[in-house]
Amino acid sequence: MPKRFKDVMTWSVALSLAIVLLAACSSTATSSAAADGAVVQKKATVVSATPAAPLPSTVIQGKNVVGIENFNFVPQTLTVAVGTTVTWVNHDDIPHLVVSTVKKFTSQPLDTDDHFAFRFTQPGTYNYFCGLHPKMTATIIVQ
Repeated sequence: MPKRFKDVMTWSVALSLAIVLLAACSSTATSSAAADGAVVQKKATVVSATPAAPLPSTVIQGKNVVGIENFNFVPQTLTVAVGTTVTWVNHDDIPHLVVSTVKKFTSQPLDTDDHFAFRFTQPGTYNYFCGLHPKMTATIIVQ
């Protein structure tokens, strides 16, 4: 075998091994739970040739889901029963925060496709806004 071919093969094998090791080391999924029932799910960060798995359709299209789209919370008002967990999903290309006006819940910054969930255990009207874009407002009504 010519020396140049051996060098190319050696580098190819080394590069392939480095990519596999990097993918194995950088695959992460984080979540954190607070005592008040809030859960923040961060999307997985995976270095690979295949796209990351999307959020389950029950999270994206569920009846207790608020989408963050085009600098709006959709729906603007959501009515749920006591004990319901509401999930916010950021569909925008920039981060957003979900913040209760009475400090009942606050998400971490939600990047694209990140989601935040909060379980409402008390009846009432819960107004909230985006902590990064305060003109974005909406309401959860718990009955």
